[in-house]
Amino acid sequence: MLLRGLTRESRHWGGFPEILRGEIGDAQIVAPDLPGNGRLNRLRSPSRIGDMMECCRADLTARGLRPPYHLLALSLGGMAAAAWMRAHPEELRGAVLINSSLRPFSAFHERLRPGSYGALLRLVGADSAGRERIILRLTSRGDRSDVLPAWIAFRRERPVSSANALRQLLAAARYRASPRRPEVPLLVLASDRDALVDPRCSRRIAAQWQARIAVHPSAGHDLPLDDPAWVAREVRAWLEDSGRPA
Repeated sequence: MLLRGLTRESRHWGGFPEILRGEIGDAQIVAPDLPGNGRLNRLRSPSRIGDMMECCRADLTARGLRPPYHLLALSLGGMAAAAWMRAHPEELRGAVLINSSLRPFSAFHERLRPGSYGALLRLVGADSAGRERIILRLTSRGDRSDVLPAWIAFRRERPVSSANALRQLLAAARYRASPRRPEVPLLVLASDRDALVDPRCSRRIAAQWQARIAVHPSAGHDLPLDDPAWVAREVRAWLEDSGRPA
């Protein structure tokens, strides 16, 4: 299962699901939207990460998909994955956290880098095209202007309300992870040139929870966008080394 981040939806994965499937075999891959985003943009976003996680569990049940699952989660989605690992470890075979951050392991200025504050403020009042251009500059270190037309269309078709965006931010800010190592096998992936979240956040998660970590030297926050093949290879290698089926 693939979980996206703040105000993003399943379509923002682009071609990554097929690339991942090509690496790990003929696995069933699903990408639910968090409430308030994508297909669920008319719903009220929960202001607590635990409630987001429970909505994802209900989504899978409604699809007729039963545990155990593997989770691959980016940024805010990684917090939902962390809550899932703590509350329902028996449902998970493994989890991959990408460029996520957690209290109490990292400070606020690391979880949201000060250099991004100006760009985030410019999101207020910007039109759909302007917002997506800003988000792309914040989250990608590659030349990925090719995705802009699709991203702008996603926003116009399924806009995320300002109130839902604020509730998602509140959920991220108030969530506090347990210092105890989860019972679920874990892989942490990070980007050394992430302009939004300091990569030290991922390193601290891996150190605290004694998890395997791999760091991409040049990608931005949206690692599956900047180098999807690298992510897929790291996931495959981790699955093979852990001896667990995909």
